[in-house]
Amino acid sequence: MKKVLLIIFIVIILTAGSYLFRNQIQWLSFKPNGPGSEIGLTKGEVPTPDIEIIADNLNIPWEIAFLPTGEMLVTERVGNLLKIGLDKKIIKIEGVNPVGEGGLQGLVLHPDFKKNNWLYFYLTTQKNQKLINRVERYKLDSNKLTEKKIILDNIPADQYHDGGRIAFGPDRKLYITTGDAGQSKEAQNLNYLGGKILRLNDDGSIPSDNPYGTAVYSYGHRNPQGLAWDESGNLWATEHGRSVPLSGYDELNLIKKGGNYGWPNVQGKQEKEGMISPVIQSGADKTWAPAGTVYLDGQIFFTGLRGESLYQFNIGTKKLTAHFFKEYGRLRALTIGPDGFFYLSTSNRDGRGTVNDGDDKIIKINPKIFK
Repeated sequence: MKKVLLIIFIVIILTAGSYLFRNQIQWLSFKPNGPGSEIGLTKGEVPTPDIEIIADNLNIPWEIAFLPTGEMLVTERVGNLLKIGLDKKIIKIEGVNPVGEGGLQGLVLHPDFKKNNWLYFYLTTQKNQKLINRVERYKLDSNKLTEKKIILDNIPADQYHDGGRIAFGPDRKLYITTGDAGQSKEAQNLNYLGGKILRLNDDGSIPSDNPYGTAVYSYGHRNPQGLAWDESGNLWATEHGRSVPLSGYDELNLIKKGGNYGWPNVQGKQEKEGMISPVIQSGADKTWAPAGTVYLDGQIFFTGLRGESLYQFNIGTKKLTAHFFKEYGRLRALTIGPDGFFYLSTSNRDGRGTVNDGDDKIIKINPKIFK
């Protein structure tokens, strides 16, 4: 009888202790699965998931940016700017023509956005019954866009190879990637805005130190779609290689002012005097179709559309690693949020992917899982 009473007493003590100290026990016993186990926790906190879908049912999201308030801005290629916070607001961008690979693409905030509220877009539109790409600037006033200004007009456009990434560099200049718009040979023409990386002042004027006295910063590109600067201020760009009927030869390039990157005269491992070879390229048998690009801790990360992966390139070791192969489908936008997490978008509704439940999505990822 005494043993039974003792057992009952112990059970009561353990049960009460578990209830009273449940937060501490939860913290001590929690061990995140996989490589993300280094997340710092304080007692009683519920750990942030390493991978989380934070927006879904989007229509071909192309770029992601964050307002100082923490709200997320997303461009949809059909011509919508999404403002996502506690709820989702849709701001229609007038004049967008989403033909083929074109439409509403790049988005960037001015470095002094807190003072001027300026947003920049790269978009496809129609002018004189002809498709063109254009960079426009607006003032974001609550949920309205006002004070439209054309920063750069008449960028060549086509159903394919429209480029579309825009970003401010550490020099506070605006960089713009343009595709060759199907005119391969013109990528070597310094008077043709397609197949280039362009560089402008924030008002659209030409910087005095540009290499050719025009907007052109580098040339010989086929379809560059990613821009990122490392901690030393070096510019990296991803670029789509050949396609139809062949594929492959996608590139990661280290961009030099005035540099010629060879398209269409050289590709892959081919070399020619006066032309700069890629740091890495996919070869003839693999296709990344690289897009959004960021730099973090000695690594270049870029998304793959046809490659359906997030790629990680270690600048020091030259090692390339593919993550999430075919797990989420085609991946396009990639940025680092104010919380230090990666934010990337799927692009499965663009006519080239397999549409999964909830597509397209924005996925939040803790970069610590890649260490």
